[in-house]
Amino acid sequence: MRNELRNKYLSRPRHNRYLNATGNDKNRAKRLYNANIRLAQAMHPILTQFEVVLRNSLNSQLSSYFVDADWIINQKNVFMRDGSLAHSHYFLRNSVLKSERKLTRRGIPVTNGKIISDQTFGFWIALFLGHHYSLIGGQPIHIFAHKPAIEDRASLYSKLDDIRNFRNRVNHCEPLCFNGNNIDCSETLDIKAKLYNLINWIEPDLVPFFESIDNVQSKVNNIMQI
Repeated sequence: MRNELRNKYLSRPRHNRYLNATGNDKNRAKRLYNANIRLAQAMHPILTQFEVVLRNSLNSQLSSYFVDADWIINQKNVFMRDGSLAHSHYFLRNSVLKSERKLTRRGIPVTNGKIISDQTFGFWIALFLGHHYSLIGGQPIHIFAHKPAIEDRASLYSKLDDIRNFRNRVNHCEPLCFNGNNIDCSETLDIKAKLYNLINWIEPDLVPFFESIDNVQSKVNNIMQI
């Protein structure tokens, strides 16, 4: 890509960070920029599959707790409407209502499966926030059946929120290969380690599947050789 096109459409400030990290070597900066894209591409499968596992685990746990496969629809007018949630603007309830309205506008039947799959990563990890967690009997922590005893609601939420923030950075094409102005993928590898820990704490037998779709380390190695 010509420099004028890169600066116009990818933005000069964005590209300047790569130039700074490579000592203004335009060729290295271009290679690093492209390698960062490939690193984001490599992270995407394990991030999305982790979200699926988390969502389905929480759905199963709460379906059992409420003895209701349609809990996410029915509970929007029960615990999700509790007065204690006014300060959070009834985030969970409004998320469900938003999904229902979207489906109705499209002429799609409102079902538990459709509502479940339409919720964001933020919806699911919000169940670990104290104001929601206490209203559902601390059920979310039970999906981590193999976690160390030291891990509690707050520590799990912190790890999940770190993964959510990182996933948003991946989706917004932000750099994953810097520490300040230095080429450094340690944050990416830290997020990957947290993800694997959480998967292992949910179900150790899922780890080989994640390993089979994971080529993050090879992309990190490529970046560190630029």
